[in-house]
Formats: sequence, structure tokens, C-alpha cells
Amino acid sequence: MSQGTIVKVSGPLVIAEGMRECNMFDVVRVSDQHLIGEIIEMHGDKASIQVYEETAGLGPGEPVVSTGAPLSVELGPGLIETIFDGIQRPLVTIREMVGSNITRGIDVTSLDRKKKWKFEPTVEKGIKVTAGDIIGKVQETAVVEHRIMIPFGVSGVIIEINAGNFTVEDTVAKVKKDDGEIVNIQMMQKWSVRKGRPYKEKLAPEEPLVTGQRVIDTLFPLAKGGVAAVPGPFGSGKTVVQHQLAKWADAEIVVYIGCGERGNEMTDVLMEFPELKDPRTGESLMKRTVLIANTSDMPVAAREASIYTGITIAEYFRDMGYSVALMADSTSRWAEALREMSGRLEEMPGEEGYPAYLGSRLAQFYERAGRVISLGTNGREGALTAIGAVSPPGGDISEPVTQATLRIVKVFWGLDASLAYRRHFPAINWLLSYSLYLDRLDKWINEKVARDWNSLRSDTMRLLQEESELEEIVRLVGVDALSPSDRLTLEAAKSIREDYLHQNAFHDVDTYTSLNKQYRMLKLIMGFYYKGQKVLEAGASIKELFELPVRERIGRAKYTPEDQVDKVFHEIETQLNEQIDSLTSKEVANNA
Repeated sequence: MSQGTIVKVSGPLVIAEGMRECNMFDVVRVSDQHLIGEIIEMHGDKASIQVYEETAGLGPGEPVVSTGAPLSVELGPGLIETIFDGIQRPLVTIREMVGSNITRGIDVTSLDRKKKWKFEPTVEKGIKVTAGDIIGKVQETAVVEHRIMIPFGVSGVIIEINAGNFTVEDTVAKVKKDDGEIVNIQMMQKWSVRKGRPYKEKLAPEEPLVTGQRVIDTLFPLAKGGVAAVPGPFGSGKTVVQHQLAKWADAEIVVYIGCGERGNEMTDVLMEFPELKDPRTGESLMKRTVLIANTSDMPVAAREASIYTGITIAEYFRDMGYSVALMADSTSRWAEALREMSGRLEEMPGEEGYPAYLGSRLAQFYERAGRVISLGTNGREGALTAIGAVSPPGGDISEPVTQATLRIVKVFWGLDASLAYRRHFPAINWLLSYSLYLDRLDKWINEKVARDWNSLRSDTMRLLQEESELEEIVRLVGVDALSPSDRLTLEAAKSIREDYLHQNAFHDVDTYTSLNKQYRMLKLIMGFYYKGQKVLEAGASIKELFELPVRERIGRAKYTPEDQVDKVFHEIETQLNEQIDSLTSKEVANNA
């Protein structure tokens, strides 16, 4: 261990001399209080250290001791259902030890060393294994099977494997390497947070991450293994969108990172998730969730580490073959922590004071997402989907963090304050947002949902764009100056906005919509538009068309429970056809 001495303290930045033997990103213990820090810059024998705890009271002359290892997370049974801080300290354990306020210098292990887990081997003695191979399993929660893998860098023959109850530090197997060395395999392994976990092959994203949110799944879908950004001003519903995705997205594991968010928002997550029923398993949502809570009042340096901690845990579950959804709320707070540390290091500032390497750091984070074949003899397919919220000051998406993010991600869900003020949620602006995965997902959608999904979607977007153009004319000369066809376009677009895109997150039925129901809803609304165009051409009155009784049922169709969709929607379609036909017959009789 290398030991140095503090020469300067500047907020969370501590400079120590006598650290020549240390390496970049080594974890150090600062002062006699053993505060956790990380070396982020080296100049000769001087090291700049970002400290992950409050530094008030530190002064020159106090000792700094290097652990000789980078900032790492512990990966093993016990991750699911646990609430960690930004450097993977379990908050519940800390509260039991010292109360509600985190004491400085507290030393607590990330995973419980006393709890025993039932380990069931899935391979036999004498089998040759390589890094990434699964050798056993632990039923961590009612819905998550934790798969124990051979650590990276180990390959050989299993000479011993045991079944039974073990702690994460107990030896469950022994592997004899090719050079004769015997390695003890535990259920826990460690991994440096700043280094992505290796995999065998990266695959193209070809399957959508079904979220149950209509505006997302229909207009701007996200692929499994893809990356998305949710920028929006204060009050536009970023956090609610991320909560909805965490609750309903078609992912087996959820990692939620509250990075520099308000404490009451993290409290909402902590209070809601245990009470929410997982729609697929019927169990609590927490049974498949890992929470990283780093609120805005916690030390700023730990905020910078929190998203790396979260994505490393997510990669670990991806390597087991799971589909993982990672929510980072919000990357703007992380970038602000980066800016503060950069300023204290006296680095040359870039745009708006952010460091020049902001874009590359964001890319390093988002590029760790993806759909991959994991290491191992029989590599498993896993996917890590990353969704980052961005909080641009004043809602200005031209600021550096948003722009740097948009250069990396392929899905942009732009939240609009004006929609939020009109109580239209999710407040995703359909004229600004985009998804670059549409072409890749076409094949899957055509096979699994419907052949005409893409044409329906294209017509929907066309109507919404035409509506925005027609609104300009309406503001100038009034709606009566429009042709019946244009008035029908406005009415159909209004129905799309209010009856389809508007979704109530707090309504038991409307909070989630399956792809089948989304298709049936859109077909109803667009069916009214297509048939309406024909009867208008036949000379029908626009007033009579708008007053058809079936229109109220179309508007309320979104509140139909999933198990009644086929029956109820068939009734509405029949009613629509009958009423349109009667209108056509009436017009033919009048003309005769």
C-alpha cells in the first residue's frame, strides 16, 4: 500500500503528495476518518483525488492510503431488491448501523457476508469451463434466478463443486487451470466500474422493447439493446416517463439510477416500487429491481460514479442472458458533477463550462448498452437497454449535454412544456421526437403484430403533421374556411392526440397498453378517417359524420381491459361500419 499526505483540500477535491507508486483510478482512503476517494489525475508524485464523502474539516498533513485497486462493484446474490448509494454501499444496512444520516468514513460491504444462499450446481465435476460459463444457480427472489458464472480470466477443469447453503465468500467450486493452478470460485466477483464487461459478439438490435406507452411503442419505438434520451424542462414529466418504463417495459431486470435527483422523487420510487405488482409475475416490482440512490444533497463526486456503478451491475445481469433496462435520471446532474470536478482541477473549460471531454464520457457510458452474445462455451443472448433523462436548463435542448447525448443515442423522446401545461401526458412532442430503429424493427412488427402496422403508423404521423400546418390557417381565417376533407383531417388528428397519444399513468387500465390493443385502437381511429373520407366524397354532411354515436365509444376504447379487447373492439368496428353505411345509404337516397 502506498501512503501520501494531503497538501490541499478544495471541496470534494483533495491533492496529496508522495503518491508516485499509485495508478490512475486507484481507490484511496483519505485521512484518519478513512473517507473513500478515487485518483483522477497524476502530476509527478502528486495525486488529485475526488472524495465520495463530505470533506469538511480535512486539512493539509493528514494521511492518504491507496488500496491499490480501482473503484469496483461486488457482483453476486443480494443485488436485487437492494438500495445502494452511488458507490454501492447498501443504504438500509447503513441506516441500521448509524441511523438515517450517513456517517463519514463508514466501512460497509456491498453484499451481505453473513446471509446464506442455496447454491444448486448446473455442471458436474470434470467438465471443462471457460470465463462466462454458468456453473450453478441461486433463486435470489421469487422471479430472478441468479446464475453463477466463471469469472473473467479463469478457464480450466472443475475438480470440485458443491451444493448447499453458502455465503457469497464461501468456495462453491474449484477450477484447475491449464497451468496447474487451482482457483477457488465464489458466488461473488468484483469488477471495475469504469471498464465495460467483455462479451463474445455484439448483435444488431432487431426486437422492440415493448413499454406499453402508446406514443413510444407506435411512433418512436426503442429496440432491446438500444439507447434513448428523454430531454425535457422542469415539470414536463421526465421522471414519470422513466417510472412508467421501469414499471412496464418488457425487461426481466430493471436498474434504476437516481443520479442527483431530488430526494422526494427517489422517495416516490422507493415507496411505489415495492407496492407495484409486476404485470407478468404478479409479484412486487422490487423483486427484479436494483436501485442506485444518489440524491442531490449527497456528495457531488459520488454522483459521477453512480451511473458507472449502475451500468456495471446491469452488464452483469446482461451476461447471465437477461434483458436489462437501465434508467439514468438524470445525466444532466451527472454532467454537472463532471463540470464541478473539472473546474476544481483547473482544466480548460469547454462550452458552458463543461469539460472538453463531456461528449466522449457520455459516449463511453451509452456505448456499454447493446444486445450481445456473452462469453462462455454456450454464449447466451442478453440485452442492456439504456434510457437517460436529460434536464436542460430552461428546456433549451441546444445546450451541450443534450446535444452531446443526441449525437450518440438513436431514440429521442422530446418532452414539451406546452403539452405538459395542457395536461397532455406523456408530454412527448410527436413533431420533434424520432426513432432511428424503425427500419430494423419492421420485420418483427410485421410478423408479431400486423402486416399493416407500418402503413397505419405512417398515416398517423402524416395526419399529425398536416394538423400542425392546418392550425396555422385556422388561426388566421377560422375553421369554417377549411374544406370538409381538411376538417376531417383536423378531427382525426384530434382523436389521435386525445384518445390515443394521451395516456393516464395513474389509471389502472390506461397505464399499460399491449401491442395488440395499440394496433386495434389505431385501426379504429384511422378506420373512422378512411371511411369518413369516402362518405364525404359521396356528398355526406361533415356535421352528421362528426355526430355519429360510435365516436364516443372510439374515444373510450382505451379504457377497455386487455382481456376484453377482442370482443369490445369487434363490437365497435361493427357499429362503425353500420353507421357509416347508413350515412352512405342516406346520401345515395337523397341524391336519387
